[in-house]
Amino acid sequence: MLENNPDKVKLVFKNFPLSFHKQALPAAQAALAAHNQGKFWEFHDRIFAAGPLQDDTYKKIATALGLDMTKFEADQKSPLIRSRIMNDLQQGRQAEVNSTPSIFINGWRFEGQRTPQGFQQKIDEELAQLKNTKK
Repeated sequence: MLENNPDKVKLVFKNFPLSFHKQALPAAQAALAAHNQGKFWEFHDRIFAAGPLQDDTYKKIATALGLDMTKFEADQKSPLIRSRIMNDLQQGRQAEVNSTPSIFINGWRFEGQRTPQGFQQKIDEELAQLKNTKK
């Protein structure tokens, strides 16, 4: 979607660690610590590929990605990262998010077909509506 709409679409990722998932918050903290070193998406993808998460999973992934481990471990515990996650969580609750992943397009929950074609159709509809309101 970003490639097809480079000047019109922006991807915003928000954390929404589910309370019943014991590793959700540590995973979010670790991913944001990796983000501080420019490796969010690589870290994110490896978390999901790792299978059942353990406490040492994050350190193994960070090491494999060549992150500065001192900075990574400090950032995982950072109050700024925890605050960012809690802010994302609050925004998700206000938007009535109750599962992950939840997708919003132009501020509206996307309930359509989760395919490139389904996303593009909704983006095109929203862009057309925005164009019509500007006339």
